[in-house]
Amino acid sequence: MARKKIIAGNWKMNMTPSEAVALVETLKPLVATEDADVVFCVPAIDIVPVVEAVKGSNIQVGAENMYFEEKGAYTGEIAPNMLVDAGVKYVILGHSERRGYFGETDADINKKMKKAFEHGLTPIMCCGESLEQREQGVTMDFIRQQVKIGFQGLTADQAKEAVIAYEPIWAIGTGKTATTEQAQEVCGEIRKCIAEIYDEATAEAIRIQYGGSVNAATAPELFAQPDIDGGLVGGAALKPDFGKIVNYK
Repeated sequence: MARKKIIAGNWKMNMTPSEAVALVETLKPLVATEDADVVFCVPAIDIVPVVEAVKGSNIQVGAENMYFEEKGAYTGEIAPNMLVDAGVKYVILGHSERRGYFGETDADINKKMKKAFEHGLTPIMCCGESLEQREQGVTMDFIRQQVKIGFQGLTADQAKEAVIAYEPIWAIGTGKTATTEQAQEVCGEIRKCIAEIYDEATAEAIRIQYGGSVNAATAPELFAQPDIDGGLVGGAALKPDFGKIVNYK
């Protein structure tokens, strides 16, 4: 069975609540499709108004992060059950900005992955190498470690539902995009890694996105690759162009 494409916008730290609602109204007709799952991953303060604004559309709402505890003295953090109660379906975990700026480790991501599944949230787990790591020839060693630790203790059934986003750090917000061949090569290797941890059926089921300066021009060729099942889109997700990325054919 063919995997359904999943195209998610990562809004990062952009859009006030009122701006967010206005953007949703602009994008709603532009991203209408049955051919792909469409997700808007929005800042925490925008979640409630955006969930309301997307009602009746094909858009699902994701969070950009969450904590791995249910509740407690964790000032500034958001618990998984809070997201679920607000109407969130997806959550980005382990984005390179969270890892780089806020010191999140592979073990932290693993705890969050388990907690997301406990609450019926679909994680979009990010992985990716720096330019230095690519030049040193350790891209796949590094990414395999991120994937293997991230998925530790998860069942095959859980893994089949997860989404992995391959985002080379050197291509995020830089205007540099991995070549189609580079993106396909790494996504293919990630799929092989999942097959090693679980089995071929799980590897065939899991959806792997490419992210890193995806735009309307690059999307069709990237998404046509056998192991690329859509994109995690940054800057372009805040513009009408996101509609062209979603309807990439």
